[in-house]
Amino acid sequence: MMDRRKFLSQAAAVAAGTQLLPAISVGDDQLAAASDAGASNADVPPAGSAEHVIFIWLGGGMAQIDTFDPKRRGSSRDRRPGSDYAAIPTAVPDVQVCEHLRRTADRMDRVTAVRTVHHDMIDEHAAAVYWVHVGRPVNGTIQYPALGAVVGQQLGSGDPLAPAYTVIGYPNMARSPGFLGPKHGYLHLTDLQSGPRGLVRPAYVDDQRQQRRLQLLNSVRNSQLAASEGPGRVIDAYDQALLQSRQLGSPEFMSVFDLQQESDDTREMYGSEFGQRCLLARRLTERGVRFVEVAHNLNFVNGTGWDTHKEGQLHQWTLIQELDQALAALIDDLETRRRLDKTLIVVASEFGRPAEFDSAGGRGHQSTAFSVVLAGGGLKHSGAIGRTDEMSKRVVEQPVSIPDFHATVHHALGIDYHAELYDVDRPVPITDNGRPVAALFG
Repeated sequence: MMDRRKFLSQAAAVAAGTQLLPAISVGDDQLAAASDAGASNADVPPAGSAEHVIFIWLGGGMAQIDTFDPKRRGSSRDRRPGSDYAAIPTAVPDVQVCEHLRRTADRMDRVTAVRTVHHDMIDEHAAAVYWVHVGRPVNGTIQYPALGAVVGQQLGSGDPLAPAYTVIGYPNMARSPGFLGPKHGYLHLTDLQSGPRGLVRPAYVDDQRQQRRLQLLNSVRNSQLAASEGPGRVIDAYDQALLQSRQLGSPEFMSVFDLQQESDDTREMYGSEFGQRCLLARRLTERGVRFVEVAHNLNFVNGTGWDTHKEGQLHQWTLIQELDQALAALIDDLETRRRLDKTLIVVASEFGRPAEFDSAGGRGHQSTAFSVVLAGGGLKHSGAIGRTDEMSKRVVEQPVSIPDFHATVHHALGIDYHAELYDVDRPVPITDNGRPVAALFG
């Protein structure tokens, strides 16, 4: 009988945490931590006043030399190192971006490309994705929380009927709440037409049947608690996640996923399916979500991704143009609604790309210098911060580590970047000695 109870309780816990994911254990590989905080990070001014984050994720590795840190012209066709596209001026004097970012170029006075982000992971995508999201390299002894989970835990939801943290993309351990537990996990969805299906019970489950299911769940939970030693901390955490998921299934919250409530002009302004995800992210932040991650090019719908090896380089311009339209629309829309200063937009990848081309005309991986782009959020924007060498391979001025990037996001939101989180009773610094980029504040 105890075996059956154990089985049922575990099944109930899995069901409760389907949408709000628990921490997932990572491997034992120990990677080197980023350093070089830089002189620009000294004497940080007062914290910012942003309230939400829209985190645009370009999985695969955006080539900074082909986007926000253009250098002398090269050619993938001729295998000549350099930028594959022409550079164009922007709204900020002496700051250029690539020709396929024309809309964003006109808005760079509200944008800052941090061109000198770096870490030490080159060849492993998953480890680099984890590092950028979590702020630390993979560690087998502790399950660190992702940036979105930390922001949600520190600020909480802006509305009791909204989650604090949402991912428009696939579940992944890099987005995990880690030791913060399932209460601070994320709501995720991939289908814009239906919203998060797991929040709404099927039509064939009427109120009476739902009540019987909940009674069974309570019986299993109480049996497990009676048989367990200690206060049942893990079960309590899943109980909280289940309660929240039931609250999120209300019509009041589910209406946020109905993009038909937006005007035709607004939807058309955002463009492609990716643009519609960015529009949904804006709606989610208005509803009270603190941190929304939006994946670009889900399922590689155009046949390639930002991991531009081989012939992938030939199609990169389509990704850049799609990003350009959605990013410019998001900036304009938030500004029109007087929410741009309240919403920090982040555009990030796991690493960048070298100036050289491989034998098939693509680019490899590079983590010694790449760009993370910030917009809005009440920051002091200047178009670009930091300087790389003539081929955008090495940092020359104002290096920014991944912990510095995390500290910058926290500081923009008014979160104490010196704070400590707790893995049970073990204190863990909120960043790995990161310091905000001072030039963005004040």
